[in-house]
Amino acid sequence: MSSLIDTNVFDYVNVLDKAMDASWLRNEALSNNLANADTPGYKRQDINFETQLAKALRHSRYQSMDAKVADVKMNRLKPITYTDYAGYSYRIDGNNVDPDTEGVYLAKNQVVYQGLYQSVNEEFKNLKMVMK
Repeated sequence: MSSLIDTNVFDYVNVLDKAMDASWLRNEALSNNLANADTPGYKRQDINFETQLAKALRHSRYQSMDAKVADVKMNRLKPITYTDYAGYSYRIDGNNVDPDTEGVYLAKNQVVYQGLYQSVNEEFKNLKMVMK
């Protein structure tokens, strides 16, 4: 007998959960950048998750979104932290953190996180409605 967890009912929730985790990590990286804005030689860090998700969804190119999400290999969907050496240094000491830009990234990331949170809530509302 199969349980509800063995089905693909939670596919979207699982992908959204991974995206929320990545957004949380990005928030920490951006906050860390702001905290080190005056540290000589510090290079900004960021999280790359969107590229991983796009690759995972592109893998099954001619399928519906439901099929694409069902095919996502969750163990391959991991946020990657990287150090931004390519950016220009804003000071002579080699620090490349621009506090204004980081603040904008932080605000954008918070909006993304809220959207993901609302999407997860909607998925659970849909599941609850189906189970009634």
